[in-house]
Amino acid sequence: MLTLTFTAYDVTSIRFAFSPLREVSASIHALRTPAGRTLHLPWFKQVRPRLGPDLAPLLDLIPGGEYIPDFLCPIPGSPTPDLTAELAALRAIPDEVIRGDLDRMTGWPTCGPLEGTAVELYENPAPALDRLAKAIEAYWQLAIAPHWPRMRGLLEGDLLYRTRQLAEHGPAGVFADMHPALRWENRRLSLEQRPEELSRALNGEGLLLIASIFVWPSLFHRTDSPGQPIITYPARALATLWERGTAPAPDALAAVIGRSRTLLLTELDTPASTTDLSRRTGLAPASVSEQLTLLLSAGLVTKHRVGRTMLYVRTPRGHALLDG
Repeated sequence: MLTLTFTAYDVTSIRFAFSPLREVSASIHALRTPAGRTLHLPWFKQVRPRLGPDLAPLLDLIPGGEYIPDFLCPIPGSPTPDLTAELAALRAIPDEVIRGDLDRMTGWPTCGPLEGTAVELYENPAPALDRLAKAIEAYWQLAIAPHWPRMRGLLEGDLLYRTRQLAEHGPAGVFADMHPALRWENRRLSLEQRPEELSRALNGEGLLLIASIFVWPSLFHRTDSPGQPIITYPARALATLWERGTAPAPDALAAVIGRSRTLLLTELDTPASTTDLSRRTGLAPASVSEQLTLLLSAGLVTKHRVGRTMLYVRTPRGHALLDG
């Protein structure tokens, strides 16, 4: 079992982010290892027939084994970065870092020897890295960009939820429902079925937690020294990502406050934007905004800005009304 031991300072240095570039790596890994990933079956069916030979550089670096080269996933420069910023960070990675990660890759039995782009990156990193970045951009436009507004909304909602959990309940609240392999106790975070030799005692590095769409149902971790440990975990409410339609509104409550407001209140058990609520309920965006304004005035929902998005979520009063 892998264990991270926190100082009091490290407990206060837990931060959250998401990463478009990590979604690229995690989604390629999901395409290579689809077993047990039924949640993303609608995405698989849409994307697979459209993939072509331009994907080869990514397939060479992510063969589906247990290790993805760390340089493919630079540390996000902000909690809500965009792909352009992360590709700039990727292009700036030193040659020795790339070669070191590729050396580690060959040490994993499930990854096999270096092939294609991986060999080119090792021998002459600069031009190969530029080709890799262009392949990532092409793949993003084909496979991720059409779905990114919904994905980003889900990720921003998760960041809002986790930040509130940390503020109200501390690390125990953050990790309680993050992933079955994670357990927090006495300033120690345990990762079950992970190598014990990667355990470490933190000394001011803190912890970066990255919400992800495609890492589900597993999690990725980078905990070896030096540097800040990173855990990439599945975002909450992933099951809603590919859903069509919404749950029926409770009739009794709808008769009192109206069907549209009840429908929105039902959907807001997890943070959501007006765009996402419009997609899920079938209500026009203008109608969603109007009804949310009324729910805000009644103290049944609250709103928070995360990055560029305004997210709405039920308040305790809204929970009580809906449960009642």
